[in-house]
Amino acid sequence: MTVLEILKLSTEYLEKKGIESPRLSAELLLADILKCKRLNLYLLFERPLSENEINNYRDFIARRGKYEPVQYIIGTTDFFGLQFKVNRSVLIPRPETEILVETILNDYYNPKKNLVANSKINILDIGCGSGIIAITLSKKISNSKVTAVDISENAIKIAKENAEANEALNIEFLTCDFSTYQFNENRFDIIVSNPPYVSIDEFPTLQKEIIDYEPAHGVTDFYDGLSFYRLIAEHSNHLLNRNGMIYLEMGKGQSQIVKEILEQNNFNNIYIVKDYQQIDRVIVGEYK
Repeated sequence: MTVLEILKLSTEYLEKKGIESPRLSAELLLADILKCKRLNLYLLFERPLSENEINNYRDFIARRGKYEPVQYIIGTTDFFGLQFKVNRSVLIPRPETEILVETILNDYYNPKKNLVANSKINILDIGCGSGIIAITLSKKISNSKVTAVDISENAIKIAKENAEANEALNIEFLTCDFSTYQFNENRFDIIVSNPPYVSIDEFPTLQKEIIDYEPAHGVTDFYDGLSFYRLIAEHSNHLLNRNGMIYLEMGKGQSQIVKEILEQNNFNNIYIVKDYQQIDRVIVGEYK
């Protein structure tokens, strides 16, 4: 069986199973089996597959047919040009979260923000998961000291492996509850978080890939989807330096409420950044 033949069969199978973007899933999984880039498959259409490659690929397709995300099947994903290990202990990075990182970097390189002048920028990443935000910032901001926290020991383990693989050295990973932990740093210049923002009522409506495979505590707060915004904002008074910045990812329709939460907790100069679908996705505030 050739590459083209098996791609056609697997795409039809995944389509019947109701998998979103079945051809893309089929190509990504086969590219991983063949250890090549997805686009290179188009140069290999006539290449015959070995029996071992076919068996491994059938296993991958069967797992995808049960809605297991491609990223968990192959064990890696890309974020901001870097590669990260992922498994079911951590959320799969979304393109929207790159906007969160981009917003911080845009401020960092903006002379009006006066961040570049600081000898060291202390950053706190709350709920770091696989470490995508902390690691990317540590590599992009050379004078940063990043503290990344998560309550999940398994998530911190993955994040440490990703930091080592990406040669990110200026990060401290902590398994803790940020709201009760006594940090060594006196204060932080930046707090960043992509918190669980799906309400418990909305959670059952999500894709099966999310409900069945991704860690629920990383998706929902099991309440109204706003608990962590309140908690982070309330604790910022003893975590942030004066004029320190907060950067938070949000869910659709939450921007006005989150803005009010920040205003009630001494943040001003608040602005919102939209995602690629023109949805309010990132909110930024400065601590008075």
